[in-house]
Amino acid sequence: MDEKLRSGPVGAPPDFAEAFREHFAPVYRFIARRVGADLAEDLAAEAFATAYRRRVAFDPARGSLRSWLFGIAANLVREHWRDEQQLLELDARLAPVGTGSFADDADSRVVAAALAPRIAGALAALNAEQRDVLLLHAWAGLSHEEIAAALGIANGTARSRLSRARAALRAGLGDFDFTRWTFKEADHA
Repeated sequence: MDEKLRSGPVGAPPDFAEAFREHFAPVYRFIARRVGADLAEDLAAEAFATAYRRRVAFDPARGSLRSWLFGIAANLVREHWRDEQQLLELDARLAPVGTGSFADDADSRVVAAALAPRIAGALAALNAEQRDVLLLHAWAGLSHEEIAAALGIANGTARSRLSRARAALRAGLGDFDFTRWTFKEADHA
């Protein structure tokens, strides 16, 4: 679909219907990971309504249809930044004081529930630009070039923001062991 539209704007409703069928699910999943499933359907629908209203403004020379749609979605999510920020800060405040050993626990949902507040706190500590780039890469699977097109920034800026976001996340999580998905136990020698 993207290659077909490289020659011009998404002008005809049949072209837009095809773009909707191809891209709605990934855009919805990206938004759902940012704001939850309850709000994601509304925001994804709004993203495509916005895209439809602005379809003649789509410029294939500036990036793919996919990155244009994700850019619209990212902007809509950014409008809900205050709500998201408050939820992340609340999750961080609800973090348990101690970290237990998960060595014997095979249920990954229990592990995820225990880790979520600490990870949410680390995400909340990122600035909005870093968080947008990190989540477009991690949750939407966009490349550096697609992130740059989606956010209207230079490729180098997308790369440096992603690098800084990763470094800040590692620093914020401190003793998190990414290979075992647990927090390292303090050595009691």
